[in-house]
Formats: sequence, C-alpha cells, structure tokens
Amino acid sequence: MFEIDLTPLQTVLTKFSSQGRNALLPALQEAQKVYGYIPETVATEIGRVLHVPLADIYGVIEFYSMLYHQPIGEHVLRVCTDPACAIAGGEKILTDICQHLNIPPGGTSVDNKFHVERSPCLGLCDHAPAVLFDERPLGPVDTTHPEQILEGKGARTVRTVDGSLQILTANCNKGAPNQLPDYEAQGGYEGLKTALKNPPEQTIAQVKSAGLVGRGGAAFPTGIKWESAAAALGEIKYVICNADESEPGTFKDRVLLEGDPHLVLEGMIITAYAIGARQGYIYVRGEYPYIYQIVSHAVNTARNAGYLGENILGSGFDFDIELRLGAGAYICGEETAMFESIEGKRGFPRVKPPFPTTNGLFNQPTVISNVETLCNIPFIIKNGAEAYRQLGTEDSPGSKLFCLSGDILHPGVYELPFGVPLRELIFDLGGGIPKGGSLQAVLLGGAAGCFADPDQLDVPLSFEGLRDAGLLLGSGVVMVFDNTRDLRQVLVQLGRFFAHESCGKCYPCQLGTNKQYEILKRISAGKSLPGDADRLADVGWTMTDSSLCGLGQTAATAVLSAQELWPDLFR
Repeated sequence: MFEIDLTPLQTVLTKFSSQGRNALLPALQEAQKVYGYIPETVATEIGRVLHVPLADIYGVIEFYSMLYHQPIGEHVLRVCTDPACAIAGGEKILTDICQHLNIPPGGTSVDNKFHVERSPCLGLCDHAPAVLFDERPLGPVDTTHPEQILEGKGARTVRTVDGSLQILTANCNKGAPNQLPDYEAQGGYEGLKTALKNPPEQTIAQVKSAGLVGRGGAAFPTGIKWESAAAALGEIKYVICNADESEPGTFKDRVLLEGDPHLVLEGMIITAYAIGARQGYIYVRGEYPYIYQIVSHAVNTARNAGYLGENILGSGFDFDIELRLGAGAYICGEETAMFESIEGKRGFPRVKPPFPTTNGLFNQPTVISNVETLCNIPFIIKNGAEAYRQLGTEDSPGSKLFCLSGDILHPGVYELPFGVPLRELIFDLGGGIPKGGSLQAVLLGGAAGCFADPDQLDVPLSFEGLRDAGLLLGSGVVMVFDNTRDLRQVLVQLGRFFAHESCGKCYPCQLGTNKQYEILKRISAGKSLPGDADRLADVGWTMTDSSLCGLGQTAATAVLSAQELWPDLFR
C-alpha cells in the first residue's frame, strides 16, 4: 500500500478550515479532484481540520453517488438510462460501451482509464441519448459507435428555446451564457433597482398580488412564503436557489442557468431584500458541473459590479451568495434534505413542521425557491403585478416552461402562457410524433407525475385545468411515448429510479420503492405472480400515505395512474 502525499490536500483545506463542518462536501469534492477518489488518510485529515468524526465523513461519502472511497478510472462516463434517453438508445449505449471495455456497468477498465456507470437523468432529455464524460455533457451520442464516446465525441447540438412567449427565456437562444453588459443593456437588474427604492413590504405585496407560485412542483404561493420568512424572529436569514434539478424529464432550470444566470441572481437578491436575508446559497446538482462554472462566473461578475456584497448599489443592503455543488442525490432536491447537505451532512429530509420559513438552513428562517420561480421575480417587480397577471389564466397567472421530450420531432424547452392545450404543445409546437407514429401516452410532471392518454390532449396546461382532469403539472415535464413503446418497460425505468434514489430514512419509502421495482420487473418480464397488480397498488398507496417526504409520497404516482388507465398492462 503506497503512502498518500497529503501536501496537495493542505492547499485545499486552507480555504475551508475556518468553516468547519459546513465545508465538508466541497472539501471532499476538491480532495477527490486531487486524488481521483478519497483515500482513508485524506478523509481522516479532512475530519481533523474540519472537526468532523471519521464515521460521519464516511457516512457522507457513501450517501452521495458521485463520491468514491476506492480508486476508479481516470475518466468517468455516466450513461443516462432513464426514460427519455432509454427510448433513444441509452441502454444499448451502456451495454455496448461496457462490452467494448469488457467490464460490467459500474466497472473500471483494466488499464484504469475508464469507469462506466448507469446514471439517472442527466437533465439532457432534449439531447437524448446523453452521456456525462467527466464534466462534459455529450448528446445526442452515436448509438452505433461506442468507441467514439470514449474519445469524448458527441458534443451537444445547439437547440433554441421555443414557445409563444419570451419572458423568462428571452436571453437563452444565444448558444452562450448572457454576460453582464448584455444583461444590463436588456434591462437587467432594473427590477432590483426598483425594489431597493421601496420598502421590503411593498416588494412582498407585489409578488403576492402577482399570484406567483413555486415552479418546482409544489406550487406554494411565493409571496406567502416571503411574508412568513420576513415576519420570523431572528437577525440571520437565508435565501437558497434550488438548482438540484433531478426529476427525470426536467431540464428547464439547466437552460435558464446556462443561458441567463444573472436573471436567477437578480431574483435571489430581490428575494433577500424582501425578507431581510444577508446570505444566499445556490445548490447546483452534481451532474451539472459545467453549469456550476457558468453560475460561479456570473456571481463573481455581479459582485465586482456592486450587485452583491456590502452596500448593494449604495442602498445599505448587504447580501452575498455562495455556491454548492451536489454530489449525486435526487433526495437533495427536497428542501430540508438540501439544508442538511449544505450543512455538511447526509441529505436526509427533516420532519415538518417546523417549516423552512421559520426553521430552515442552520435552523434559521429561510426562503428556498427553484430556478424558474426566481426568474419570474425581476419581471414582476419591474413591470408590476398587473402586467404579470395579463399572462396565463386567472388561477394560473404568468408563463410556464415546459420540458418536451421523448418521441417528439422537436424536443426542447417551450415557454407558454398557462392555459395552452396539451395538443398545441405536442403537435403544433413540438412537431408531433416522428416517423409517422401515433401517440400512445404522455407522462406529465416527470417521474413523480402521472400519465395521460390521447383522449386528454385538449386539457389546458394550467394548475386548475390539469387538476380538474386528474393530472399533475409538477415541474413541467411533458414526455411523449409513441405506439411502439412498451409502457411496462417505461414503468420499470421509473421504478428503478425511485428505488435507487430513496434515501432510506423512512421504511415506507425504503421498502416500498424496492418492492415496487421488484414487482414491475416481474410484470415487464412476463413473470408476474398472482395478485401482483393488487400488491403493486397496495405498496403505492402505502408509500403515498405514510412516507416522510415528497419522494416516497409520489414514487408510485405514475404507476398508479398507469394502472387506472391501462389495467391490462398489469395482468
């Protein structure tokens, strides 16, 4: 066993030593960049400097799928096999690459050059099939030449954002991140300047009047969240941007961060001013390392221009932002699990109440919003609540980003006013089913969403319209499946996702997701046991009614909707 040189680690730890446990995740990530993995001596030294027990450090390492305590290959390839990529050939790519290297999935080549993993959704559904080659996104990759993928070929094609509106996405069609001078020239940070001229209460009132609700899936009223945090006791308050976009089929936040990062920052700064926060965090999912670099540059640029830091624009208001990069855990998209992750712990969700607006990050009042929600705020403050309400419907004001993928001619992000029929999105804007196929099903809302059949194409894409039809908007996923797809196999992929991503904190989810996956595999393979359909429903409703957090509570939603629509699939 060779001795590990800890000299490079000291450089890493110098900038983290004063932060204690809160810096554990970034310290582990930077150490892994230096050594390729996290040797025991390195973990021990990190624990000594940050005052974290070694057992806790290994608990964190083993929790996150992108941290390794054993040597892996020089290059890591993560091959997406979730539904959008799977139907585009993701499983074949994984099999062919592994056969080419003569290794199983999860294995490392004999020359230690390549480590290949099956990956959950990479947020590249509009570029399916997709692979993350180290920190480079590739897609669509060539399904017939695995050796080209090993050479890093298959760079993403440039796709434009489409739709009938360009409010949130106005700067996302340039093929490059919108830089600060361009953002300012297009009216950027005018919303912030307007907010700083008025008392925080007025900004909160504007957002409440606009009727903005969260765009991550829960649809909680943003203004009420702000009001609660602003009224909470305590001098220390936080704003968090949830950029841990991990729901299969969801890639809208990636497009916003990649194309217009300053829009996200402006929304965060206005939020902080409204509730009285001085510190913010942007938590970027681990599979978006290239996005992390874009956002980091935007934060530094905004700080140098006086939009972040002390005495912002001479207003006397102080606020700054720190970035965190996730490490491969879907559960960290749940708000309280994200708090735990930022605090240097495993991303286990907390029991609620208390709620984040009173007891959030570091047990302080916190407002956490996803990327799309924050991007709505500058428009509202700059143009007023009435202008915002002219878009969409009375009960669903504003615009919405829809992530269209699967068997569709033109996949991508579409910005539309709430209320547009599903048919218009799929056939008029998305170009319909390619190769003369016919529509079999649409998965709405993502892995935690539900299925619609062709009879429901005229349902309006709004909260109330979908609710009345028994459907879910979720995060805005619209995944299309043509008549050639085996929906049982799609359900297996969804079941595998939830079984893999369950954190294991509560038994209904830990046991239920694995049992659901087991039954779905039997049914898909034609080896179902008598009573499997009933067992599947029982497991689903048990998870829905008794799981601790939203992962377990929605892990069976798609399966239960499929059972209702197509009972013959389960016989």
